Amino acid sequence: MIEDSIQTITKALPEGTRLVAVSKFHPLEAIRQAYAAGQRIFAESRPQELLKKVKELEASPLPGLSWHFIGHLQTNKLKMVLPYVDLVQSVDSVRLLEEIDKWGRNAGKVTDVLLELHVAQEESKQGFYEEEILDVLLRVAAAAPSGKPLYPNVRFRGLMAMATNTDDAEVISSDFSRAEDFMEYLKDLLPELPEFNELSIGMSGDWQIALRHGSTMVRIGTAIFGERQY
Repeated sequence: MIEDSIQTITKALPEGTRLVAVSKFHPLEAIRQAYAAGQRIFAESRPQELLKKVKELEASPLPGLSWHFIGHLQTNKLKMVLPYVDLVQSVDSVRLLEEIDKWGRNAGKVTDVLLELHVAQEESKQGFYEEEILDVLLRVAAAAPSGKPLYPNVRFRGLMAMATNTDDAEVISSDFSRAEDFMEYLKDLLPELPEFNELSIGMSGDWQIALRHGSTMVRIGTAIFGERQY
């Protein structure tokens, strides 16, 4: 099932869009099966679970495997996540951004991040609003020519967003359209940030819609691995 699901999804992705397999709540054996099917990017949302899997894989590594973090990241859990991931997709506050940068200075690492844009109708969901992201990136761009970057140990790679939790395709499409439009606006406005080019939208129930709105990453768990196992 895992191999077939990965092949089906991968064939449907346009050039330039990558599949991120959301392996949270699934055992290491499921990750190994997905890896054997050619999948290389995996995502976790809980620091403890990520760290446990990283440590378990040390005995029998999977070359080329890349970890992303997609959950709400508490600042007291950075050391459980940042040493092991290639991308934090869910930076949702200036405080978290500052703490990631501070951790990076101490560890000698630059962390790639996506800024989480709040587009869903649920207020309970995390994320910045457009004006907050614009403020951060304008300050980053203004500092760049000085040779003293605002966040020297953070590399801004793009946006992440989650659509409203609904079966209404029009609502989902509207949410993704908002993210797409804002992404294009930022790219045009800020040529000083040429690496700001990733738009992570789309999950198991709505990834086909996300593809129509410029997604460069789809985060898919259930449609690959089935329902959570723990």
